[in-house]
Amino acid sequence: MTQSALIVAGPTASGKSALALALAARVGGVVINADSMQVYRELRVLTARPSAAEEALVPHRLYGVRPAAEAASVAWWRGAALEAMAEAWAAEQFPILCGGTGLYFRALTEGLAEIPALPEAARAEARALLAAEGPAALHARLDAETAAALRPSDSQRVARAYEVLLGTGRGLVAWQRAGGGLPPAPARFAAILLDPPRPALRTAIAARFDAMLEGGALDEVRALAAQGLDPALPAMRAHGVPELLAHLAGRMTLAAARERAVLNTGQYTKRQATWFRHHALADPSLTHIIHARIEGRAQFQEREIAQIFAFVENWR
Repeated sequence: MTQSALIVAGPTASGKSALALALAARVGGVVINADSMQVYRELRVLTARPSAAEEALVPHRLYGVRPAAEAASVAWWRGAALEAMAEAWAAEQFPILCGGTGLYFRALTEGLAEIPALPEAARAEARALLAAEGPAALHARLDAETAAALRPSDSQRVARAYEVLLGTGRGLVAWQRAGGGLPPAPARFAAILLDPPRPALRTAIAARFDAMLEGGALDEVRALAAQGLDPALPAMRAHGVPELLAHLAGRMTLAAARERAVLNTGQYTKRQATWFRHHALADPSLTHIIHARIEGRAQFQEREIAQIFAFVENWR
């Protein structure tokens, strides 16, 4: 018998964590992180990870499990998520995958291409070019198909794509399209997608960043900077980190850093929303879209509880 799991997805600050927590409490669920930045233990504040009190209410998995010094790959997350799902099923608990990283969800629902081991020379050349010329110049060296799928400013993914092209002679997208490798997860997925109006999301992003500053975001970034990590590591590019690093280095006022971080996060959520609109998370008959932002458990329970709980419980 195929087991079931639920995906709770949406852009940053849309209220996914509150929704997943309320659902898990109602149906005996385990919340499994599907956000590529919330896996890093040093970034609790700036990634808005669930609080210790929230984590105590229901089981949470894959939050803060990796050091910032170790980049988390899609393949690593997929394997860890499958383990967490299997543990939940064995305990007769319901897996609820919560996050905003579309590539993570796609690795579960569609599988992941198996790319051959790459020569160390390819990685070294990619990193050297990235450091010398920047991500935009490296992006220009990619094959057209892969370049169209990546933002020129996304240094980590651009460097990885160039490594693949250099090491295999074949573009990353071509490898992904070829299939093979890791199959889709052995599960039947349903999905709840949060797609709130842009003005509500922009307001939430600004308010949340102000709360992060009050909650110790500067100290968190100061401690991260003290590790002397490679600036190309994913954790060093989390929303708010580059801006607050610039402030701590004296290159930007705190007000300017705050404004830049809010703007960049808003632009990212626009790309997230576009991705989710063009990539199915589950069969359309098993996908429920909420065109609102979930502000908290109390508000969620008042506005959406009957309809969404009925959707989840009837589907299971």
